[in-house]
Amino acid sequence: MPIPILAITLGDPAGIGPEITLKAMRRVADRLERGEFALVVIGDPNALQKAGEILSIDPPRIIREDKLSGLTGAALLPTPTSDGEIRWGEVSAAAGEQAYQAVVLATRLALEGKITGIVTAPLNKEALHLAGHDYAGHTELLADLTGVRDSVMMLAHGDFRVSHVSTHCALEDVPRRATPQRIERVVDLTLATLRRLGVAQPRIAIAALNPHAGEGGIFGRHDIDVTEPLVAAYQARGEAVFGPVPGDTVFVKLRGGAYDAVVAMYHDQGHIPVKLLGFGVDRETGKWTALNGVNVSLGLPVIRTSVDHGTAFDIAGHGTADETSLVEAMDYALKLAQPVTADAVAVANG
Repeated sequence: MPIPILAITLGDPAGIGPEITLKAMRRVADRLERGEFALVVIGDPNALQKAGEILSIDPPRIIREDKLSGLTGAALLPTPTSDGEIRWGEVSAAAGEQAYQAVVLATRLALEGKITGIVTAPLNKEALHLAGHDYAGHTELLADLTGVRDSVMMLAHGDFRVSHVSTHCALEDVPRRATPQRIERVVDLTLATLRRLGVAQPRIAIAALNPHAGEGGIFGRHDIDVTEPLVAAYQARGEAVFGPVPGDTVFVKLRGGAYDAVVAMYHDQGHIPVKLLGFGVDRETGKWTALNGVNVSLGLPVIRTSVDHGTAFDIAGHGTADETSLVEAMDYALKLAQPVTADAVAVANG
């Protein structure tokens, strides 16, 4: 049976993507040699060469697309080199275009079955927009490329998993986006993903939108009128779905093992607890010491995981970026590549 092939897109070449890619490759070198999986890096070879010089790590060999079948070890599939100059830590249309082209190529390869999954290094939204690609981020870009209208973002740090009803939108728009249909879609995909990850009987909590889950309607009725009936319906079907659980306690309970995942209503509600656990900062210098966590796209027809951090322009080109999140993203992609049940596939396909 062929080994899994993961594609790593370099992200914005002016950021830390090239550095963490090479560092991650070094971290998993023994696993690549044993044939657990293979890696194909997709992006600008110049950016990878520059990062390799800083780190004293040789970039992988360059291959053509027709050589992907039967790939072992690591290789580089180049995107066209940029006409504009790309400098570490600088936002540019040239860098945004490079990041975009890498995702487009990786997505096509995944849809054609030539690779097993996509692992993305971070891109810069401003650079992406300067290049003429008006997407809020990877999630929206991948949804468009694959023809999916209701994908879901899950953040994970180990077994601390949080799916999101809404992400990149104004806070004032969240209530109208948190419809019964959208919440149900997020819960269904989260249940299917947990089962795919080996959780036989998933337990999911739906975080309340309002303080104290509305306090009987004093602080709003969304949790009472929208979430409570959904939870009752899931429980009637035998699913371990709970809520609405107040947002100030639900993540403590998740960390304590009461649930296998939480469904958050909006971006910061879900992102803050994951990053609080996964990120570390040196108190003396104020510099990052750890960047752990994985972004998983649910509901796409391809496997896609990503680092749970940005381009870190302030340290790009210094050789100090932490590759742990990228290694975690590889591991999550490999877990998701395991055989799944017919029920999980049906839910993922809507």
